[in-house]
Amino acid sequence: MLEDDKKGILLESGTNEIEIMEFTIDNNLYGINVAKVREIMMSEPVKAMPHAHPAVEGIFKPRDIVLTVVNLPKYLNGVEGGKAEKDLFIVTNFNKMYVAFRVHTVVGISRISWKDIQKPDDTVSGGEESVATGIAQCGDDLVTILDFERIVAEIAPQTTIQISEIEKMGYRECREMPVFVAEDSILLTKMIEEALHKSGYINVRLFSNGQDLWDALTAAKRNGNIRNTCSIVITDLEMPQMDGHRLTKLIKSDAELKELPVIIFSSLITEEMRVKGKELGADEQLSKPEIAHLVNVMDHLLTGKPA
Repeated sequence: MLEDDKKGILLESGTNEIEIMEFTIDNNLYGINVAKVREIMMSEPVKAMPHAHPAVEGIFKPRDIVLTVVNLPKYLNGVEGGKAEKDLFIVTNFNKMYVAFRVHTVVGISRISWKDIQKPDDTVSGGEESVATGIAQCGDDLVTILDFERIVAEIAPQTTIQISEIEKMGYRECREMPVFVAEDSILLTKMIEEALHKSGYINVRLFSNGQDLWDALTAAKRNGNIRNTCSIVITDLEMPQMDGHRLTKLIKSDAELKELPVIIFSSLITEEMRVKGKELGADEQLSKPEIAHLVNVMDHLLTGKPA
């Protein structure tokens, strides 16, 4: 289990640091936020499932839970790779799901600042089709941070944000209160924007990281125009340059901004993360992909009506 190794991670909230687990696929370095990892184990035989996504190997039950196994080399490279006995399974937990990913080796863990992670440009990331959320400088190595939420959303679309949840809410009047959203995943950014527009929130400004959103808030503050610029902030936790905890801490520590409602909307809302967000002053913390719940909470924070 990895739990004992994680006790020292992010002991202080809002420091804008992340622990990256580095792993290899065909000698290429990739990374995942340690907060998403629950266990590393030797690969095991799996039971194939009919009609599954090509990258899904099947399922296995290591103890008391059935896990889906995603062949990450096949997903990334599009071809069936050899399965070696020394392959590893990285067991993850996010969006309230457990999924195992096959990798070739695990290199280690690096603790770095989010400022050391750059957003890949379209020439290397593939633009909207990108499965890379960032390029991290870990010591002498460049590590590609993968968008595991996007990977799972492609394999199992029913597990991600569902616009149908908004449509079930029925007719809603347009709301012109300006909404700031910080989200680094290109896919989820588009889905959140579409959902908010359908729910009546038509004045949405999108940012790919917390730093850009913070810069916009400080510029509005200098101009004495906070009220007309932003009414509420929705932020992811994992983002290059500045994460959601650091952004929340900056907003809630600022005399002019502290009354601005902040909702953390993340796949990483565990009890530990919930405690950290509360310490920093977040008004609400919601787990993706509960988009209808997000809209109800926004209504409550902006109008005072029960969510």
